[in-house]
Formats: sequence, structure tokens, C-alpha cells
Amino acid sequence: MTRKEHHSLPGLLREQRIKVLLPLAVESAFDYIAEPPLPLPGRVVLVPLGKKQRVGVVWDDDSPDNKSGGDQDTVDASRLKPIADVLSVPSMTPSMRRFVEWVARYTMAPLGSVLKMALSPQLVTAKAPTQMHYYPTNNVPDRMTDMRKAVLACATETPGTVRDLAVRSGASEGVIRGLVKAGALAAQAIETDRPFPEPDPSTPGPILNDDQANAAATLTSAVTARAFSPILLEGVTGSGKTEVYFEAMATALTRPHAQILVLLPEIALTSQWLDRFEARFGVRPVEWHSDLTPAERRRAWHEVAKGRARVVVGARSALFLPFADLSLVIVDEEHDPSFKQEDGVLYNARDMAVVRAQIEGVPVVLSTATPALETLLNAKTGRYKHIRMTARHGDAELPEIKAIDLRLDPPSSNDWIAPLLADTITETLARNEQCLLFLNRRGYAPLTLCRTCGTRLTCPHCTAWLVEHRQHGHVICHHCGFNQPTPQRCPDCDGEKTLVACGPGVERVAEEVSRRWPGARLAVMTSDTMTSPAKAYALISQIESGAIDIIVGTQIITKGYHFPKLTLVGVVDADLGLRGSDLRAGERTWQQMMQVAGRAGRAEHKGLVFLQTYDPGHPVTDSLIRGDHDAFMSREADERQQAGMPPFGRLAGLILSGPDLGAVTKAGKILAANAPMAKGIEVYGPAPAPLARLRDQHRHRLLLKTARNMPIQTILNDWLARVKLPNSVRLRVDIDPYSFM
Repeated sequence: MTRKEHHSLPGLLREQRIKVLLPLAVESAFDYIAEPPLPLPGRVVLVPLGKKQRVGVVWDDDSPDNKSGGDQDTVDASRLKPIADVLSVPSMTPSMRRFVEWVARYTMAPLGSVLKMALSPQLVTAKAPTQMHYYPTNNVPDRMTDMRKAVLACATETPGTVRDLAVRSGASEGVIRGLVKAGALAAQAIETDRPFPEPDPSTPGPILNDDQANAAATLTSAVTARAFSPILLEGVTGSGKTEVYFEAMATALTRPHAQILVLLPEIALTSQWLDRFEARFGVRPVEWHSDLTPAERRRAWHEVAKGRARVVVGARSALFLPFADLSLVIVDEEHDPSFKQEDGVLYNARDMAVVRAQIEGVPVVLSTATPALETLLNAKTGRYKHIRMTARHGDAELPEIKAIDLRLDPPSSNDWIAPLLADTITETLARNEQCLLFLNRRGYAPLTLCRTCGTRLTCPHCTAWLVEHRQHGHVICHHCGFNQPTPQRCPDCDGEKTLVACGPGVERVAEEVSRRWPGARLAVMTSDTMTSPAKAYALISQIESGAIDIIVGTQIITKGYHFPKLTLVGVVDADLGLRGSDLRAGERTWQQMMQVAGRAGRAEHKGLVFLQTYDPGHPVTDSLIRGDHDAFMSREADERQQAGMPPFGRLAGLILSGPDLGAVTKAGKILAANAPMAKGIEVYGPAPAPLARLRDQHRHRLLLKTARNMPIQTILNDWLARVKLPNSVRLRVDIDPYSFM
């Protein structure tokens, strides 16, 4: 090598340097080298990392999030490793890369952790199943029979499998294998995956009333404009919001290759929505949720990336699918707290859906009967368009809501259903109508204690009571999953038959129902009984057909179901969600009560709702009875604004956890000692979390509160940069926390 060649090599290698972001908990992309022509940003590549090869994405060199792959830009290019391969999967679009970066900045999560939600190596590298198809070659066998001629003619017309060619030609499979051996037929591996069937947007929907038609016109106009437009579609339960946004979907589907994303809070429990979609568009949408098999997930992911999955309905993780031509985003039940991701990267799928729609430049529809206060404020200030539908579809009327004051009309001893509600259930059953009893508490009883020594059954790994599930004969921790057979003796005093169940869960209410109305057909709807889409579909079908008389359920039952024969709803404990100091307790309880009340009277018979409560004068209960939605939300907004709480201020939770309580406590003190001090900033804590021990990890929390217009991520970054925490302590930052446990 000449001196000139030696000096030109580093420059040449610099030109071959590319950045690759890996789906790992890393803050930025790593540098590699590649042979020209260099893979463009977005290409999915295989690169060496340590002793393994990893899937990654070529990242934009000028990205603001490429702040440091360490000091890689100063590393001599000759020390960089070359990429191993460029994979033959669709590139990650520029808009998707921007979205990944935006989510990482906002949530303060590692960039690679966000990429992992959008790029699963297992899905990218999984091979589609193939079949060997046989086609004719130029080789003519020495011996040509009529059967051989028939096979070659069929293969010339359409290549196929051995079995397929045998059926079409009438020859035996042995004849075909003989042609393969003679070289007259050659094999080619063909992927057996086929594109999902396309929805038909020309199928007419139901006739819309004026309210619905006006709402549909606004949505279809936004779709036609092909620009970012956030729209709140607010309609009372049963007003036909789904049919309205179906019109917008039909408009979007008239454009070739346009793709639509629909987010639902409980994807495994949306059989009615899927049936309605199929009735309107002729096919099922593509589903995306945790109950899919690996093969189903692989097929869905690749078809979305290729632009051949036109409509995807999914849980919050569907937001990170690699759409090729996303044209419309819909968030159904936008108020639902299930859209908040509480593990891994902490984000709110509703808010991130708006961001993704903005980056893609498409409309986003937020549909609900009970909007979140944040969404209402955005609509009030003009950031979102606001469509209101105030009447139920057809002849259906909104149910009447009444309170049962448990201080004046208490249940009998060891019962949980008040006399007035019990009498009304009997009357409803006599009319051959359905009843729903709602209690948002799984299991038989939330607490089991010893009446001799007072011992409470608690989880050995969490600061939580064990919940008795009598149907399974176990006590279970609903936080970590620990379970054991229900003890027959007190674990402390060894007392026999001294353990008693305290308080009701849905199983205990169902037990009372079975005793009081032994002839009634009963169903229990919880996450413990509806463990798969198939089980959910079977139970929903039974209720729809009238094969169930009384339903006892948790919050799962509030997810937009339509049961025509359901006319009575009884809320067993309307005060349950109001206990504690949760910022959104009132709002959540009001939304949940409105949603469960909305299951009643959705057809020709008017519904009736009873709220069993010890405090009928509580603002939440009072507003429900009076049907005064606006007054309640206005009062809630005033209280939040006076306190500087979201959406009028900003919050970030800092959660410290570790196996050593002393180290966690010390880390909290270090954080507090370095807390930012400025006007508009308040820091609360550190203090043990309400759930102070979770999965054997001790937990302390701090809460940062700032004015709405302050850059909370910048404040946090500056704060945390001044702090060195013990290695044994983990710190998680939760921007816009929903849970304070």
C-alpha cells in the first residue's frame, strides 16, 4: 500500500460509516461501516454486537437523538465493525422514525427501548411458511406418457404442489415425482401467506339520523382533506358513534392502499365491534393484541409493513406497527385508563395516537361518551374539533339513574344487594329482561383475616392483601400473581376455621344471586372468566341471545357492549372508586358509572340504574342522578385549575425501586437534596409508595409538579444529571402519571 493509499483509507471509511439503532435499552445509535452503496436510513440490517448478531435500523445521521453512541464519532473508523446483512423487509418510514424519536424524548425512555416496541427482532426475522410449487423446465423426458403430458400441461398453466398437480391432471403423485427426478419439473418455494381480504367500502351502512349524518360529514371531510385534524367525537352511550366513524373509514378506504388504525382498550373483548365491522365491510379487520399466536403476529406485522393490511384494530401496542400508508387513526373509548402503559416505556396511547397522526399528517378521531378532562380542555380551547351527539339512536332513551342510600335501606346481614334493588331484579326477571350487577372488584373477597388473632393474609412479595378466589380454591395477589390454596388454618395462631372473608367481590355477589334467584341463568364477566377472545365471544353471544338473565361483572362490562334485553343495572358499591386520594378518582368514577349505566335500555325498553351508596350527596353521585355532565366536568376542571393539577399543570412521577430498602431510602434523599428550586416548580417526597413493596422490590416515590408551560422533560434531565444513584436502585420516570401506586 502506498503512503497516499494509506492516508486515504480513514477518509474512505468515514464515508462508509452508518448509524444503526438497536431495539435495546440504549440511548442512541451505534456506528458501523458498510460497503457502498450504503443502506439508506430506515433499512433493517443485521449487525454484530459483542458475540451476537442483532437486528437494527439504519438511523438518520442528523437525528437530534443521535446525541451520543458514546464517543463513537471520535473512534477511528478502522476499528468499527461492518454490518452483517441488509434484510429484505420494508424500510422503516421517515415518519415512523420521527415518531419513535418523539416518544423517546417525551417519555424520557431510551431511544432503543421505544424502537423495540416498533421493531421486534423475532417478527422481523421470522420466516413465512412455504410450499414447494413445481413448474416445467426445458428438459423433455425420454419417455412421454399421456399422464406426463397432462401434468406438464397443468404445470405450464399454473405451477402447483405435488398434490395440486395430481388433482388437476388426474395423474398419480408418483408420476409427478418421476418428472421431478427426470428434470422436467423444478421446485420453487412459495410463501403460503396471502394478503388479508380487503374491506369493501361500497357496502351501504344503516340510515343515519340528522345528528349522525352531520357528525359523519365532518369526519369524512377531514379524511378527504388528508391533513392532520384531531376530532373529539362525543356522543351519549347508544348514540351510534361507531357507525359514524365507520363512514369516515369507508371514505378512507376508497383511496387505494390507504391504511386505518383503530385502537380499542380491550381488544380481546371486542367481539361485537368485530361483528359490526364485518357486517359493514364484508370482512374481519386485521387484529393486533397479545392473544395472537406467533404465526398470526408475524403475518400481521409483515402485511402491515407491506401496506396490504388495510384496517388494523388493536390494543395500545398497535400504535407502533409499521404502517406503509397510514391515513386515519381512531381511538375508541379515548377516556379509558387502559390506554396508559404502566410497564416498560410509560406512555398514554391516546396521546401518542394524536402525535402519530400529526407526524403522519392524517385525521385522528377520539370517540367516547365520557371524554377525559384533558381532551375536553383541548376541544374547549380549539385545539381539537368537537362533535357532540346528544340522543340515542332510534327510539332508545337514556336510562333513569337513582341512588339507594345504604344508610336508610341496607342489605340484610351477609348480603350485599339492598332490598329495593332486589325487588326490582325480581320484577325485571318477571318481564323476561336482563339485569347487570356491577362491582369493580375481582374474586370472592378482598381481605381474609383471622377473627381470633387478627392476622390478615398478605402477599409474601408485595404490600398487598391476598384476594380469595373461592371458585378456584386459591388466594391470589393481583399485583404479582402469587397464589396458593386457601389456608384452612390461620398461619399465625393455627386457629381452625377462624379465617373469614371480609367485603364483597364479584364471586360473592354471584353467590348471593344464585341463592336469591336460583332459577336465573347467571354469568360472571371478569378478566378471570373471560381469559381469551374465544371465551369472551361465547359469553357475549349468550347474553345477546337472551340465554343469560343476570350478569355480574367488573369494569370489563363497561366497554361499549350492546345488549338489547338489558334494562336494569345495579352498582353494588358506587363509592368504591372514590376512596383514596387519586387525582382522577372523581373523574374515573363518573366515567365508569356513566359507561356501566349506558348498558341499560339500549333498545325499545327504557333502562333503570341503581347506585348503592353511603353518600348520595357526593358530587359524583349527585351529578349522575341529575344527568348533569357539564356541571360535573366544570366543577372538576375548576378544582384542578385551582390546584394547578393536570391538565392545567404538569406532573412527573419518579419511582425508585430496589431489593434493599436502605439503598432505596438513600436514593430518595439524594434526589430530594438535588431537587430543582424555581418558581412554578414543586417537588413532593420522597415517601414510600402506597404499594411500598412490589415483587420483592421496595418502592419510594417523588412527584414533580410544574406549571403547564414549563419544559418538564428539560427540568428532569437537568435534575437527574446532577445525581448519582446507587447501582442497586432503579429509577423510572413517569411523565403524566395515571397511577400513583
